[in-house]
Amino acid sequence: MKAILLVLGLLLIGAAQAHKPSDAYLRLTLQGQVLEQRFDIALRDLDRDLQLDADDDGELRWGEVRQRAAEIAALAEQGLGLQLLDAQGAACPAGPLQPLQLDSHSDGRYLLLRRQLVCAAAPQELTLRYRLFAASDPTHRGVAHLALDAPAARTLVLAPDGQARRFPLGQAAATPAPSLASFFVEGIHHIWIGVDHLLFLLSLLLPAVLVRPAGRWQPAPRLRPVLAEVLGVVTAFTVAHSITLALAAFDLVDPPSRWVESLIAFSVLLAALNNLYPLLDSGRWRLTLVFGLVHGFGFAGALKDLGLAQGGLAGPLVMFNLGVEAGQLAIVAVFVPLAWVLRKQGGYRRGLLGGGSALIALLATVWLAERALDLKLP
Repeated sequence: MKAILLVLGLLLIGAAQAHKPSDAYLRLTLQGQVLEQRFDIALRDLDRDLQLDADDDGELRWGEVRQRAAEIAALAEQGLGLQLLDAQGAACPAGPLQPLQLDSHSDGRYLLLRRQLVCAAAPQELTLRYRLFAASDPTHRGVAHLALDAPAARTLVLAPDGQARRFPLGQAAATPAPSLASFFVEGIHHIWIGVDHLLFLLSLLLPAVLVRPAGRWQPAPRLRPVLAEVLGVVTAFTVAHSITLALAAFDLVDPPSRWVESLIAFSVLLAALNNLYPLLDSGRWRLTLVFGLVHGFGFAGALKDLGLAQGGLAGPLVMFNLGVEAGQLAIVAVFVPLAWVLRKQGGYRRGLLGGGSALIALLATVWLAERALDLKLP
């Protein structure tokens, strides 16, 4: 019971701030002896670390951003380390940052930082160290698109660990190593920090070890029906979000992000309320199938801004989805055995199912108001 309460508590501590995971996008393009850098950082992340909203009115204006250009540049320099060496082993100097620009991604506005590194001789090796927001948000990830050896290009996901990543160039370059494993890891990372996705899944799993033969929750007498119910929920969620993840990633369907995030919050609210005022005592897989489609669009947000060509998207998409499933199954594998053991205790039905579902419903209501009405609630 303590273990389940601890997991649920950790989720609820940061749940009020649930949003699309923090990402930045780095594009490096080598043309001859010039390396072009484009670094897109979310304004919401910069505002969190630098308090750019000077008048604290909840609206970030361009003038407030420009006044802090030097601090923004320093934060970016600290977070992204690039060293480009030429054939003589000399470091290629970095030029000044170009004037700041704004761009819109699927999840909001980003600040663009552009500059060039110019070599006196042919570039030989690039070293990249990424540590952006490592202190303030260790869940942050950088998505790097590297076009260093035409026509080959690669996309990889960077954790802010400061690890040196070296890329030989020119004649020293070998065939690019597949980076698909990083998308598998990113899929696991995405489901584990996606608090709204996790609470939706847990809301569906909490009553799986119980039955309501006379309108009251009772411990399930047999394990096989419980496992069948869990399998139905997990399968429905997997099938549904895999469909819409693929549709969104290939730009076949592109609903507004605000609608998607609002519906995700509504799905969490409905799943939690169903535990308190059951309309579906069994067959919760139907609810999962419907709203799993919406969650798939939410997962797609992590892939929409990668800049991958359509021909190079299939592999990352499959690996990312497999990572989501692996992360999901790990949660199920831990939670269900614990819930089965504890299902006969009154604290499970009153505390976890009743109290936990009430807290989840309350948080989902806050999310729904924030997302649907574009509010910032304290």
